[in-house]
Amino acid sequence: MHASIRRSLLSAIVLASLSFAACAADGEKIGTVDTAFKLLGRDHDIIVEAYDDPAVQGVSCYVSRARIGGVKGSLGLAEDRAEASISCHQVGAISFPQPIRQKEEVFSERISILFKRLNVVRMVDPKRNTLVYLTYSDKLIDGSPQNSVSAVPVAHSTPIPVKK
Repeated sequence: MHASIRRSLLSAIVLASLSFAACAADGEKIGTVDTAFKLLGRDHDIIVEAYDDPAVQGVSCYVSRARIGGVKGSLGLAEDRAEASISCHQVGAISFPQPIRQKEEVFSERISILFKRLNVVRMVDPKRNTLVYLTYSDKLIDGSPQNSVSAVPVAHSTPIPVKK
């Protein structure tokens, strides 16, 4: 491969990873549980993080996911597993400062050095006046069908305003 093509490809990869990082939401770390001891670097673990829905006041989601440890994991070079679990709950009075979309990505976090992300999508079930949250991972080339879902019912006295 020519040096100029390599430089162009490397530049594209760096720009893509920076743009992906820009749309990431930082979760609040609740805690971790070690799952395997590693002599060098941090242990393999499961991390639990809390995310407040940025468009819905009074709803928080708790996401747990496995993190690879060792030297690669400690340096951020390991590719974490695709499995994650989500549990969303009403943590205060639910309100909607603005109408929300029928389906919208609300959180996204990098789980590998470049192209693998953990995503949380919010969907509205208007018939049941419920917010449904889905977590899954994707990869630039190949995502994972493994997913987890959680639902937060909203009182019928507070209809969910959906953008038309």
